[in-house]
Amino acid sequence: MQMEYHKWFSPCLGHDMELKVYGYYGKPVLVFPSQQGRFHDFEDWGMINTLSGFIESGQIKIFVVDSLDGESWANWGAHPADRARRHQDYDRYIVEEIVPFIRQHSGDTTEKFMTTGVSMGAYHAANFFFRHPDVFDTVIALSGLYRLNHFIGDYMDENVYFNTPLAYLPNLNDPWYLDQYRQSHIIVAAGQGAWEDEMLADTRTLEHILAQKNIPHWIDIWGGDVNHDWPWWHKMLPYFLDTLELPAYEG
Repeated sequence: MQMEYHKWFSPCLGHDMELKVYGYYGKPVLVFPSQQGRFHDFEDWGMINTLSGFIESGQIKIFVVDSLDGESWANWGAHPADRARRHQDYDRYIVEEIVPFIRQHSGDTTEKFMTTGVSMGAYHAANFFFRHPDVFDTVIALSGLYRLNHFIGDYMDENVYFNTPLAYLPNLNDPWYLDQYRQSHIIVAAGQGAWEDEMLADTRTLEHILAQKNIPHWIDIWGGDVNHDWPWWHKMLPYFLDTLELPAYEG
């Protein structure tokens, strides 16, 4: 399998950031790590091996970035307002640095990307999808929280609001966003087993919001034995990728 490592100084963040790329061809997939995770976690947890068939057939090309959670939402010693501002820097890093990199690396494609992640990575995947539907047309979010109370309690300001899907989506009526959501693949899943209670509640709330907005979606609630853990995510992600019927590369 083709693998590449990249590192550069991020003007948006003020320090070096790293990422890995897996595959030659296929639909670009931006992967966010779980809480405070690194760019190599997806590989370390065996998910790249699990998805090797999709990668080697040219159906997908995976880009895994570093998180910034330790400087933003999970920076427990900082005021929530400062954490939210730092996340906004991360948003600019993804949109202004990572997205152009992916486009260039994929032959300056005009195609929209897929994004995915598990746990905190699912929050990021969903939030970036809903905030930037001009960039993403597919999201697979597994076992995620879609509000930030777990990290910052009830604090709310503009930056928190616009990074909390369960806060901004109910009030979003702009056709520019809604039309693009309705042409996209939205897949959100959670289990009903250990450590999934908060994620299950947020997933059901998101389901209700999307239904009210007439946005097509697939909310898939798995069984009581499905825990918040990697063995289940290894089953979920390839299952959902299979349903997308991604074409293999024909070179």
